[in-house]
Amino acid sequence: MAFVSSFVGGGVRGHRVNGLGARRVEAVAARKNTVRMMQSGASSYEGARIGPPPDLPSLLLHNRIIYLGMPLVPAVTELIIAELLYLQYDNAEKPVFMYINSTGTSSAEGQNVGFETEAFAIVDTMNYVKPPIHTICIGQAFGMAAMLLGAGEKGHRAALPNSTIMLHQPRGQAQGQAADIAIKAREVLFNRKQAFQIIADSCGQTLEQVQADANRTKYLTSVEAKEYGLIDKVLPSPKDLPVQAPSFMDAVA
Repeated sequence: MAFVSSFVGGGVRGHRVNGLGARRVEAVAARKNTVRMMQSGASSYEGARIGPPPDLPSLLLHNRIIYLGMPLVPAVTELIIAELLYLQYDNAEKPVFMYINSTGTSSAEGQNVGFETEAFAIVDTMNYVKPPIHTICIGQAFGMAAMLLGAGEKGHRAALPNSTIMLHQPRGQAQGQAADIAIKAREVLFNRKQAFQIIADSCGQTLEQVQADANRTKYLTSVEAKEYGLIDKVLPSPKDLPVQAPSFMDAVA
């Protein structure tokens, strides 16, 4: 028989338990100790240094990695801009790695799900913050996402071998009275010209050439995107990244 204490309603109450109950109490206590160790940060177990289970978004942010894996809807834009501003506050010199796998402001089916102004806000923030932004396409960068890819730091824009980059016109929809439709049409044309100008400046093409290519929807492989000037290199493996990714143990320190 073992005598244990437990806290009940702020008071201490002692009671006797049999052997099975004692083992359960010991198991609960061990579990609580493990939780406390995890909550307190990195520790050691049998001589090996361990840390708490990673919160994946926080672990990526800790390593200055931003992952754009969704269309550019307002919530995604808000998060990316917040991450860029935080990483500048954290260290204004170290590069930021932005991985892009996005269909831009459209869904995979081609339906509008966001506004071009979302992409403009991200591009302006990329240019505003001091850390160099290294952009890497993994999978796809369509429309306004391709604009973000090309807006990265010159010499540090890349794509994995099987990536697809696509240029197309910003899609706009207008409803209502004729005057409202005309106002919306002018806004769509202005946004389209702005997007094409940013792409042209990024890749060294003329505005007219980018407009002609996007008007017919232009698909580019990673090699073709490099020839077009949207990226600077094709990455066959992570070894070609400019900085070695830190280990998990270093990340949770």
